[in-house]
Amino acid sequence: MRFIALEKLINLHDGYTRHYRVEFHTLLLLQREGECFVIEALCPHREHPLEAARIAGEVVQCPLHNYQFSLRSGELLHASDQPCRPLRVWPVVYEDNQVGIIWDYESD
Repeated sequence: MRFIALEKLINLHDGYTRHYRVEFHTLLLLQREGECFVIEALCPHREHPLEAARIAGEVVQCPLHNYQFSLRSGELLHASDQPCRPLRVWPVVYEDNQVGIIWDYESD
């Protein structure tokens, strides 16, 4: 396991959304209401990009089929069609002046 730095704290602000590529995964770092979240960048239902997703509180809603997921756990909260797997989320880690994740490359 290792720390993967994604962004410097000074660059973060509410509304911040940015893609990051870590090995074979594309992640989104989001900041909303002063809190950071790291989620997979594509909806697990039909792989639609989530960068334009609607976020209300701790719920992210895919703009394609309105699937809703918890930003904290990734749990599927609402499916408009057939259910799908949960959204992958990573705990946010702060190290020095950077925000990132702990990457467990053996399990991914």
